[in-house]
Amino acid sequence: MQLSGSLFMLHFVFLRNMWFSGQIDSVCQALGLLLHWCLLATFTWTAIGCFHLYLLLVRAFNIYIKRYLLKLSLVGWGVPTITVIVCGVTKVYGKYTFYMDKENSTSTPLCWITTQTVSYITVNGYLGLVMLFNMVMLGVVLVKMRKLRSQALQFKDHRRRAWKEWVSVIGLCFVLGVPWLLAFSTHGPLSLPSLYVFTILNSFQGVYILLWFLTLTCKARKEEYISSKGTIQVSFNSNDEIVTSR
Repeated sequence: MQLSGSLFMLHFVFLRNMWFSGQIDSVCQALGLLLHWCLLATFTWTAIGCFHLYLLLVRAFNIYIKRYLLKLSLVGWGVPTITVIVCGVTKVYGKYTFYMDKENSTSTPLCWITTQTVSYITVNGYLGLVMLFNMVMLGVVLVKMRKLRSQALQFKDHRRRAWKEWVSVIGLCFVLGVPWLLAFSTHGPLSLPSLYVFTILNSFQGVYILLWFLTLTCKARKEEYISSKGTIQVSFNSNDEIVTSR
């Protein structure tokens, strides 16, 4: 829910940003700060979601963290807040112009970070650390999932197991923001195709999270239904045994 909220704010602020890019400097600085904060919050909650998944699947037993959600919230919202406060004090936000071609004939104004060094450190560098952490955690989680499924499924279900594993891998990659890695390939000869793929995949990250949530919800309800059905059958069998004994 926190990740979905940060994604919603990121998209909302970004779409409104260009409308007010021509306003007075104070308004543009505030919008640049807000957009930077939403972007960092999205990265942070993506990493937290990966860490939470690691706890659920790898360290599944004997886990108790006092005020767990509060601590995650302090990290998820606190790290971006501290970062943008420091950047705001140094006055790095303002009107920034993106040039769409080498001749600088087509430009797009945006309220953003005006200092490239700060942008590289707080956006590119932070995203790189988050993606590195997520890829390591994702690898550990996938190894654990493979072990669990190899114990639960027999050899005759090998094809079905492989299909489920690939679906799980793709779903986890989208939910954990792995397509954000394409941001590092938007320079060079493949910059234009990478920009299209990056924009399409990451624009629908909220949809992927919704589909993942619906899948988990339906699976949980199905398991609950099967469990309750088995309980009823056991109850009926017990009653039949009592009647027969009488």
